[in-house]
Amino acid sequence: MKSHAKVVVIGGGVVGCSVLFHLARHGWTDVVLLERDELTSGSTWHAAGGMHTINGDPNVAKLQKYTISLYKEIEELSGQATGVHLTGGVLLAATEARLDWLRGVVSKGRYLGIDLEVISAKEAAELMPLIDPKQFVGAVRNKEDGHLDPSGVTHAYAKAARKLGAEVERFTKVEDIVRRPDGLWRVITNKGEVVAEHVVNAGGLWAREVGRMVGLELPVLAMEHMYLITEDMPEVADWNKKTGTEIIHAVDFDGELYLRQERGGMLMGTYEKANKVWSEFQTPWNFGHELLEPDIDRIAPSLEVGFRHFPAFQNTGIKQIINGPFTFAPDGNPLVGPVRGLPGFWVACGVMAGFSQGGGVGLALSNWMIEGDPGADIWAMDVARYGDWATMAYTNAKVRENYSRRFSIRFPNEELPAGRPLKTTPVYDTLSAKGARWGVAYGLEVPLWYAPEGVKDEFSWRRSSDFDHVAKEVAAVRGGVGLSEISSFAKYKVTGEGAAAWLDRMLACKLPKPGRMTLAPMLKEDGRLIGDFTLANVGAPDARDSEWFVAGSGVAEQYHMRWFEAHLPTDGSVRIEALGQKLTGLAIAGPKAREVLAKVTRADVSNAAFPFMAVARVDIGMAPCLVGRVSYTGDLGYEIWVAPEYQRTAYQALIEAGEEVGIGLFGSRALNALRLEKNYGSWAREYRPIYGPLEAGLDRFVAYDKEADFIGKEAALAERKQGGKLRLRAFIVGATDADVIGDEAIWHDGAVRGWVTSGGYAHHAKKSVAMGYVPKEIADEPDGFEIEILGKRHAARVQTAPLFDANFERMRA
Repeated sequence: MKSHAKVVVIGGGVVGCSVLFHLARHGWTDVVLLERDELTSGSTWHAAGGMHTINGDPNVAKLQKYTISLYKEIEELSGQATGVHLTGGVLLAATEARLDWLRGVVSKGRYLGIDLEVISAKEAAELMPLIDPKQFVGAVRNKEDGHLDPSGVTHAYAKAARKLGAEVERFTKVEDIVRRPDGLWRVITNKGEVVAEHVVNAGGLWAREVGRMVGLELPVLAMEHMYLITEDMPEVADWNKKTGTEIIHAVDFDGELYLRQERGGMLMGTYEKANKVWSEFQTPWNFGHELLEPDIDRIAPSLEVGFRHFPAFQNTGIKQIINGPFTFAPDGNPLVGPVRGLPGFWVACGVMAGFSQGGGVGLALSNWMIEGDPGADIWAMDVARYGDWATMAYTNAKVRENYSRRFSIRFPNEELPAGRPLKTTPVYDTLSAKGARWGVAYGLEVPLWYAPEGVKDEFSWRRSSDFDHVAKEVAAVRGGVGLSEISSFAKYKVTGEGAAAWLDRMLACKLPKPGRMTLAPMLKEDGRLIGDFTLANVGAPDARDSEWFVAGSGVAEQYHMRWFEAHLPTDGSVRIEALGQKLTGLAIAGPKAREVLAKVTRADVSNAAFPFMAVARVDIGMAPCLVGRVSYTGDLGYEIWVAPEYQRTAYQALIEAGEEVGIGLFGSRALNALRLEKNYGSWAREYRPIYGPLEAGLDRFVAYDKEADFIGKEAALAERKQGGKLRLRAFIVGATDADVIGDEAIWHDGAVRGWVTSGGYAHHAKKSVAMGYVPKEIADEPDGFEIEILGKRHAARVQTAPLFDANFERMRA
């Protein structure tokens, strides 16, 4: 075994072998994979081997499509058969609600280039003869589903990597990982030590244990997962003989089942409600090619549905039940990327769908290590989407919930209860008493809307029980004044002698003067958006050390801190702190917002003294606060930041001051309706690392001519000159009872030309609104657009001017 390597990959399952192959294919051949046993030991060897392109996140779906397309290449390069069978498949719907969801999947597939088709239950039964069509209301056909040989694929990755110069060391157990003072990593094994620049934790079932070696507690948990293989079935033999093809895959979402042919019989797997955690706290190192004891009673309810939906199973025997552990993250997506605070340490774990996602994970991680960027928008897989709040107990609760709901419908207005409430603000109980219905963002409870007594969310793809009540919240803001809780924003404090110069390099905006704020895009080296913030200069004009306040997307706190810290100067001249819930927030907005604020402070908040984008430390009642005159509602408004011990006091002062003018509470659903009327985008929807500032409409906030050589400046200038490829546009949609939720196809002149990023109903304007990207060549054409919602195309027109306060008179009044 070599003593030094550029990269050590830990774990010889399909993910680790994919990472090794992709690194070698990119030209990094001084790489070695360490496996404590044989390759595939762990979860890989007993996997059912299914592969599919469908995923809730379109960017993950792209990587899944790449994974499937990769198998031919690694088979040819390695000479190792992968056993790929591209049979195609059907996704089955037993209810109209499920069929509505599948129609949305088809719409998403249109712009992703995934060949999907809505078909009837009868047509599904003609394609997959074991189906009882009377049990279903419809289906979707997918031509790219299939299955493979898990061992063959893993060894193909490994052999291909070896041919390219990589090394694989089997029966080499990693026992510790230690970072040296020079930043290199000592990987200590039972066979000696390897010193490496980079370490990749692809430990699978042992990812937690590998993480703990460097002081990291990863949010992953293994669950027992069962599937059965039947005896040979005459129906299968008849179909094979009649058509010369295998029986295609089927996913029965309402039965929580997946099926495919296995030799002369069928394989049926389930994600049962009565699930069971495996090895909850510690994975035994001596576990390998063992299976767990089957428990048919636990999956009996799912099997009963399966026998009803697929009657041929009633007449066959079970040859084998496979029960083995698979790891999951709390939301079911992988954990991929660099770990904040551990330079050179990477993770690629929690990949439960390894044969659909393993290739994409390997590609993204190798790109990231070599090029400094994953080459794709992989936010849904980024390990930075979790913070320290994702404790072991939280992970266990959410993984169990996710497993039990893997094939369940998640409606756009549905909030899942496991692991909640975890983080709350001081006014949580007060707002709950007012009828708050809660969502969650980065572990924090967030008020969505306020329900009168007896009114609850009715989960639906269409406008639901909250619709009229959200409209009233919007009316309170536009007609008078509304108050919202905004603690879910990420907050950062930047100080030090070098703070201003550092921010000038990190952010693409012109830095504001003391007492002023600005909107601040942040770019990567390639000129793409990596963040959008509000930047406030809160330092004294004559202070030697400047002080800055930065607010941004709450869900991206760990993501952005990883970026910030990676770019800090080493001389200590800049200090940055993520404030988290050390600072809570309230906001007031509406034409009477100044009137309310003036009642609770002695400060002069007139337009002349406190104009738009001003910021100052102001006492609200007895509470010391930081107040900025800015509002995501697009109305006259103020954001108020306050230490948690004062939040209740500030809240009460504002509510009492607003009683005379009818102050109302509003939640994030009303805020969404309000921001759509202003064509305001949001992080992780309109603003993502695949869009440039010109494409996203943020170029007006980029100070192209400032002296500072900000990150991404050269690329941003090139985009400005060349014009980019896309444009973000707002559309008025001729929808009736359902609005866009994101990822719908945008049609133009009969062809799919773009995609929706977000949208909803703008209650004040009484319009259905969608935001999305289309090619720049058609972005300003007034007619010819349609947006697909639940399988139906609705006329849409570009809305260039905001629906509300197009001249910004109210916001600046």
